[in-house]
Amino acid sequence: MKLDLSPTSWGRVIAVTLIGTAFFIAVAFFVDSFNFLYLSPEALWRAQMTDLFLPLLLGGSFLFFLMWKIRQLAIAQRDLSVIAATDSLTAVLNRGAFSMLVEAYLDQASKEENSRSGALLIIDADHFKSINDRLGHDSGDQALKLIAQAIKGQLRGVDLVGRIGGEEFGVFMPGVDPSQSWLVAESIRRRIREMDFSPGGRPCPLSVSIGGTSFSGSTTYEKIFSAADRRLYTAKANGRDQVSIDPAGMVPVPPPTVGTVH
Repeated sequence: MKLDLSPTSWGRVIAVTLIGTAFFIAVAFFVDSFNFLYLSPEALWRAQMTDLFLPLLLGGSFLFFLMWKIRQLAIAQRDLSVIAATDSLTAVLNRGAFSMLVEAYLDQASKEENSRSGALLIIDADHFKSINDRLGHDSGDQALKLIAQAIKGQLRGVDLVGRIGGEEFGVFMPGVDPSQSWLVAESIRRRIREMDFSPGGRPCPLSVSIGGTSFSGSTTYEKIFSAADRRLYTAKANGRDQVSIDPAGMVPVPPPTVGTVH
């Protein structure tokens, strides 16, 4: 099993404490060793015990306390980074963190000889304003949480999901082809369509429109976002509660049989 030596781990605290304490003991013995030849057996024993236990108690305790405080600071910094990158309502990435991570991936991909592929989806809750108007903003917030959970439930660990607008989510899937991205988008659409959302005992069907685009090779976040956004507009203009992905060539799936939400 690989030892975790990350800044937030206890492994680093223990490892640095042990190695540092051993170093202090070695230095103490080295410095005193020049006098060992001139000491009586009893004095030699006392000197050796002092060289062993004094660095062990003082140096070890100091190092442990220091590394413990450093670990606490690392944990706090990690938590602050997560908070800064996370949408507080839906617990997915916020717009800035999502775009930054996608841009970093695309920038790295452009520097490699082997071209990378992937897809970007933009998911928009249909008629979301009417939910807020009819049921209140608390119900609207609950709907967004359910939609975010449904999206995350259909994705892989390497995929990214972020809230990029009021009721709009982005999904970035590295390494997928157009057919795979269409299937994921359709599974998300169906999952949300099948959810039971009844705030206050009043049924309120949810649906989303999804636009997407695939890429292969060098590109930018702005380009694929614009392409996916155009497809989202197409999905909404064609009646909502559907998926539209560019380019063509996806696995054909029958259109939704359930009527759209107005």
